[in-house]
Amino acid sequence: MPLVSIGDADLAVEVAGSGPPLLLVAGLGGRGEFWRPHVAPLAERFRVVLHDHRGTGGSTRSEGPYSVARLAADVLRLMDALQIECADFVGHSTGGAIGQHIALQAPHRLRRLVLSGTWCGPDATFLRVFELRRRVLELGGARDYYALGALLGFPASWLAAHPELLDRSLDDAVASFPGTAIELARLEAVTGHDLREQVGRIGVESLVLGASDDLLTPEHFQRELAARMPRARLRMLPTGGHFFPRTRADEYRDLVGAFLEEPVHEPRRA
Repeated sequence: MPLVSIGDADLAVEVAGSGPPLLLVAGLGGRGEFWRPHVAPLAERFRVVLHDHRGTGGSTRSEGPYSVARLAADVLRLMDALQIECADFVGHSTGGAIGQHIALQAPHRLRRLVLSGTWCGPDATFLRVFELRRRVLELGGARDYYALGALLGFPASWLAAHPELLDRSLDDAVASFPGTAIELARLEAVTGHDLREQVGRIGVESLVLGASDDLLTPEHFQRELAARMPRARLRMLPTGGHFFPRTRADEYRDLVGAFLEEPVHEPRRA
């Protein structure tokens, strides 16, 4: 992936297709590769832009502290560098948290917003799960950490049917591990994300997507987010786990594509 300078960091970026710009923003793993099954089909209709977050993949391995707000600022600077004034935005998990920040800070930069497998604020279980992930990373190392993430993120039926893909994904994740300090800082960014009291001000037309069997960002997170956002609609898939953009790729892309191709509706004025 070519590098694009955003000032204090270089981001690894891939651009495919032509048409209206569409940003695909990954979750905690941070790598644009997460969206691989969707790039070619979406590039038939959009100018698709994906990137590795700061600290991950081929991008600059910046030291912390990290925050979702900092990652959102990186996306805005990337849009500036690519001369994208306004774009559709699809963010999964931490990518969806990034999208919430952008929608609050710079709503004019977003045409439409898709928030999948994400949350607007943590609960006690979420914080315990991420504390466990932090401890596994510190005590067990990168491979145990990524193995736990996969076991929590993929449905058991999918893991049973794709054992070779699981091993391959773990090998790939370990090979690109950014280092313990950076990964711990990114975990802190995730647990620190809480916009519960602000997302009600998001005026961008939005689609909130989830999977009912998601263990990392359970269904009640998507229902809460959609209920708090005045211009959001909710669609839930019955299965797919946290990584449902990969395990239910065709259905996911159909829902996203149909939403993005609808006419944009201006908000009603009092």
